[in-house]
Amino acid sequence: VQLVESGGGLVQAGGSLRLSCAASGSTFSIVAMGWYRQAPGKQRNVVAGITSDGSKTNYADSVKGRFTISRDTAKNTMYLQMNSLKAEDTAVYFCMYLGVGGQRYWGQGTQVTVSS
Repeated sequence: VQLVESGGGLVQAGGSLRLSCAASGSTFSIVAMGWYRQAPGKQRNVVAGITSDGSKTNYADSVKGRFTISRDTAKNTMYLQMNSLKAEDTAVYFCMYLGVGGQRYWGQGTQVTVSS
C-alpha cells in the first residue's frame, strides 16, 4: 500500500484546511485508517481514526468538534477537514493505513503551519 498526502500549507489561526491521503496498491486488506501529527521535538500522536467501512470514527480530545475524518472508497482517498485551526495544530501530518495483519503503512507527511 502506498499513501500520498496533500493539502497542507500555511493558514491563519481560525482558518481551515483539508488534507487528503490517496492510497494505491492492495488496499483490500485495510481495516482502519487514521491521521497522526508530529510537532518539532515531540512524538507522533494520533489525531483521528476511521474504520475502513466508515462506520466508526474517533478523535483526539484536542481536535474534537474542529476536525472531521472521512474517506471516499471509490476514490481510495481519506480526508481530514480541519476547521478553527489553532497555532498548536502546527505539525507534520501523516496518514496511516492499518492492515488486517497489523501492518502499518505511512504516508510521507504534509506540513501544516498555523500562524497566530
